[in-house]
Amino acid sequence: MSLSLYFISERCPTCGRYDEGPEGINITHNLIGMAEEAGIYGMVWRPKENGIVHLRQLIDPLVSAIAQMEEDPDRFKKYDDPNDWGTYEQFLPWLKKLLRICENNPNAEIEACR
Repeated sequence: MSLSLYFISERCPTCGRYDEGPEGINITHNLIGMAEEAGIYGMVWRPKENGIVHLRQLIDPLVSAIAQMEEDPDRFKKYDDPNDWGTYEQFLPWLKKLLRICENNPNAEIEACR
């Protein structure tokens, strides 16, 4: 099972259509413990329930989580899944990709499918 995030871009003010947003991304649920340790589980896995509507709202929490993970990898590696379906080495680049998406599309909305 995995978490899939989808992004909905802004409507064009002229025609009312949605621009094509960034491509969705997904990651295994086996990383929930690591996400909790980084303080971003609710915001990423359950954005709407935690008041996260637009990608701009994730930028600061992601920057903080990434910094914590880079500063103290061993703190987070203890949450690596023993079967390698969810590791620090997979999660950190995924978070960095999500951060880039957020920075490049701050007004896009986020939808999570669990």
